[in-house]
Amino acid sequence: MTTARLLVLQPDPTDPVGPLGDWLTEAGAELDIRRLPEDPLPATLDDHQGVICLGGGMGAEDDTQHPWLADVRGLLATAARTNVPTLAICLGAQLLAVATGGRVETGEAGPEVGASLVAKKDAAWSDPLFADLPLMQDVMHFHTDTITRLPGGAVLLASAPRYQNQAFRLHRCAYAVQFHIETTTQIVQTWADEAPEIAATRPPSAFDTETLDRNHADLEETWRPFAARFVQLANGALEVAPPPSLPLT
Repeated sequence: MTTARLLVLQPDPTDPVGPLGDWLTEAGAELDIRRLPEDPLPATLDDHQGVICLGGGMGAEDDTQHPWLADVRGLLATAARTNVPTLAICLGAQLLAVATGGRVETGEAGPEVGASLVAKKDAAWSDPLFADLPLMQDVMHFHTDTITRLPGGAVLLASAPRYQNQAFRLHRCAYAVQFHIETTTQIVQTWADEAPEIAATRPPSAFDTETLDRNHADLEETWRPFAARFVQLANGALEVAPPPSLPLT
């Protein structure tokens, strides 16, 4: 079994890889972190066994202010097309969706903020990464845009009442989650301080240190094993999802 070298794309300094990075490395991965746009993207993915794209405060198609987003979308589309295991988180999920034919828009039901639960869809029970997750998963939200249309052929893996498209798989091993699993109490409090109009959609107690510490303990219980399975997927110890069945003619 080879060590999985994972390309980690960080579009925003306020959303580092955090505890997720610790979980990945303890599972045997080597992280190649690129802080965008200062660090260049690799020309190819030949030297990486997986890709992780983190979140950020910009929009998925905000190319006027952030022209480098187009290259990130192109890399994510390539990873999905060539079956490089990929985990795209929040903005990363939106970038992957847009890059492969989906649509991202401002959520009509308002911001989705704070600790929440998402529920597995039927397809998740047989998915390599999602099968072992509980029916209801603890997650952290902090976004105003949402994925309103999945890419063609995408498989919905998790949903929630306000916004349906919470997690999906594209092709055999490109995964996107609209929520966060990599945050800490301090990171979420920083977001709340920097975006008070978004944070105000939740009671102030949602951002208390004690509350967020408890939320993140729940996140770790659910998503630490998930991170280990992603490393197994990247290093070949876990089989990717089978190719989609062709329709009968």
